[in-house]
Amino acid sequence: CMLNINTSVIPRIWLVIAGVATVSLFVMYCTPTSQVIKYTLKDHEDYTPQSPIVAVSPKEQQKRFVLQPGYHMETVLSEPDIMEPMQIAFDGNGRMFVLEMSTYMKDIDATDELEPRSRISMHEDTNSDGIYDHHSVFIDNMVVPRFVMPFGPNSVLSMESNQDEVWLYTDTNDDGTADEKELFAGNFGRSANIEHQQSSLTWAMDNWLYSTYNAFRIRWTPDGVIRESTGSPGGSWGVTQDSYGKTFVQGGASGVPAYTQFLIRYGNFQWDERFEDGMEVPYGLAGVADYQPGPQASREDGSLNWVTGSAGNDVFRGDRLPEDLIGDYIHGEPVARIVRRLRLDDFEGLEQFRNLYQKEEEEFIRSTDHLFRPVQMATAPDGTLYIADTYRGIIQQGNWTQEGSYLREKILQFQMDKVFNNGRIWRLTHDEFERNKDKPRMNDETPAELVRHLEHPNGWWRDTAQRLLVLQQDQSVVPALEAMVKDSDNLYARFHALWTLEGLYALESDLVLELMGDSSPQMRVQAIRASETLYKAGETSFATIYRDMTNDPDHHVVIQSMLTLNYFQVPDVKNIVESVLRNNEALGVQYIGAQIIEKLETPSGPSFSGMTDAEEQRVKEGMTIYRGLCNSCHGNDGRGVRLSGASSVTQMAPPLAGSEGVVGHRDYVIKTLLHGLESESDIMVSMGINDDEWIAAVASYIRNDFTNKASLVKPEDVARVRADHAGRENAWRHNELYSSLPQLVNPQDSWKITASHNAPVRVGFTANPSGAFSLEGWTTGKPQESGMWFQIELAASVNLSEIEFESPMQRRDGEWGRTSPSKYRLQVSTGGDAWTTISEGQADGTSTTTINFDSVQARYIRITQTAESENAFPWAMQKLKLYESGL
Repeated sequence: CMLNINTSVIPRIWLVIAGVATVSLFVMYCTPTSQVIKYTLKDHEDYTPQSPIVAVSPKEQQKRFVLQPGYHMETVLSEPDIMEPMQIAFDGNGRMFVLEMSTYMKDIDATDELEPRSRISMHEDTNSDGIYDHHSVFIDNMVVPRFVMPFGPNSVLSMESNQDEVWLYTDTNDDGTADEKELFAGNFGRSANIEHQQSSLTWAMDNWLYSTYNAFRIRWTPDGVIRESTGSPGGSWGVTQDSYGKTFVQGGASGVPAYTQFLIRYGNFQWDERFEDGMEVPYGLAGVADYQPGPQASREDGSLNWVTGSAGNDVFRGDRLPEDLIGDYIHGEPVARIVRRLRLDDFEGLEQFRNLYQKEEEEFIRSTDHLFRPVQMATAPDGTLYIADTYRGIIQQGNWTQEGSYLREKILQFQMDKVFNNGRIWRLTHDEFERNKDKPRMNDETPAELVRHLEHPNGWWRDTAQRLLVLQQDQSVVPALEAMVKDSDNLYARFHALWTLEGLYALESDLVLELMGDSSPQMRVQAIRASETLYKAGETSFATIYRDMTNDPDHHVVIQSMLTLNYFQVPDVKNIVESVLRNNEALGVQYIGAQIIEKLETPSGPSFSGMTDAEEQRVKEGMTIYRGLCNSCHGNDGRGVRLSGASSVTQMAPPLAGSEGVVGHRDYVIKTLLHGLESESDIMVSMGINDDEWIAAVASYIRNDFTNKASLVKPEDVARVRADHAGRENAWRHNELYSSLPQLVNPQDSWKITASHNAPVRVGFTANPSGAFSLEGWTTGKPQESGMWFQIELAASVNLSEIEFESPMQRRDGEWGRTSPSKYRLQVSTGGDAWTTISEGQADGTSTTTINFDSVQARYIRITQTAESENAFPWAMQKLKLYESGL
């Protein structure tokens, strides 16, 4: 609070912090000391027990909806077949996957919330009567899954809370349960409570996959998964796209959409007027003043007076509801017990959201039921809108229901902590339309049959057909797609055909150039976006076309041209944009052009969060070296420079962004820099003439920019590898290099992990020592003292050669400190009785502790803290890794 005032408390500015369909507000008091505190209980407030709020049947709940004229709500699935639904998604055969957070807030203290009891279930309407009657558990025993995204036939992508990997789960025998699990992508998670982690992975029209929070996108290719950095999408729970391929991310505690202007891949561009005045005011009909900010957040009737939590967005693109709903943005506000309908108005290239029912002080969908909690919207295969309702009492996570909080007392007052293990999926229908009863069979159709679905009036069918075509990589459909791009009367079909060609690596420059002159401005925009793939493949002559298209009569095309020019940092881009600003007065052109110039003058770089001063300096030195030497082949963005005129897979150097080798064991980068790396067609020359500091700086930088996040490389690491291979003269070959690296020992459920002390890392986390292997973390919870230990019992002995873990910074009494063990002793044993000390050392104050030693057989591993310290920070570990020696 930056107000310079000497008045009494003004509790009207709220700092909003929240997550998945939740609310957590703090009241900020504008005083000379600018305190920020939670709302605390007041003696005069009434917490007398009231009649408990109880669950009713779906049939009874159906009567409590208050809908706009002509609309109706129908139940398609409910408990006991599902419990705690948080997300729904449909595969190519129309089967509905339901993400069930089975451990979410089972009591007011979030007890056992991270136990592996959640699941992803699969449901099918076998007789097309609109009710899902066949049920199976597709993935069981999950730890609070973050998303479910149908991939190919009988497969989905998902990941668990506090983990760093996305997995591909496949049902290989068609029994409704996944029996194969394959790593899809790593380096994808973030350390936070379950409400503040990434969610809602979504395959967009441009064939890239986007999620909340993560400032990068990933993409499946026939050769593996790649990634690129993007702007920061923000959001908490919900990613969707419109029929033009623009993605939208839903905010959490803000109660409104997160990033909204333009595609996030171009970075963040803001407009202060992106919301119509008053849009933050909800008009719900239910509520018992059960809101984190305290009584000031509720009206006299107990309903919410300011949006505080939202989730589960969808741009409706179906064909069996009124036409004026198509393209509108739908999301839940489960704290207010409403579903909101927002419309995007265009202001010369900038978009503003408005609530269609604000003037009437209404909402799209309301309920008088206090347990209505809409957390996910989805355009369904039948052309209607589906709504996931987790139907429960508590919708806030345990961080904000602690002892002494106002919210806790309100929950207990109405016994809302007793209502859980429910769940309903609703279908929104309308008097004038009958749902589509055609059962999708896309998983079983030929590529030629899938192409026809690109012209379907329902966006879900178009999206699904495109994804399956790209995954199949069948070139036989290329002529049909090219004909559709040129001749179809359906503009959306033309978009999908264009991007399907792009996903099949069959997009030709001549076709793109033709589309850049199309009569439709939106087609010209899509052509520019799709041409970026060809530009990356070496067709840099498109830069001239981009410059010319900044003179297009349509401001949307002009804005897209500027974004693409800036995306590729085309030479003289600043002068081009300045010229546009002088000659085009459109509001969006002026706003975006000015922000592009500002970004050009303030280039971005790696994040230094959590680094010591010395580590930050090392990474900065590496960045300077890279930009002066390495970027000519690997690119400014780490994506690799394509050879001019070559195919889309031929590069001067491989991508560093998202490279498994780069972010894997640090010896991969060290060995490559010291000795070079040779492939069949090219060679990375040796940089070994440079000293250890130089190698460590470059390696640390490329492991922590371009969306990469990995431990830093220290000069002593380089010295160790240099000494181990002092006689080497030849460059490494790929297979030889990989086999020489220490091999990660993957954690198993059968391991026994114990510790002398266990405490939650923070509120909402469990006191489980196994958390040390993930982003959840483990801590002693009390200051370090001699004799504290952490022990792992493996299922069988391994040839152990290295241990690595991270110890996050912790704040205490206004000061930050590292939580790595002050001194340690590492011991191993094969039987658990006789122990051998293989290493002793002390923390060096950096974020990562790495212990190298001569390989030794070990089944039991114990780390003991040996320092006698007064008032030291607790010992904490996360992302613990064990390595076996390489070949």
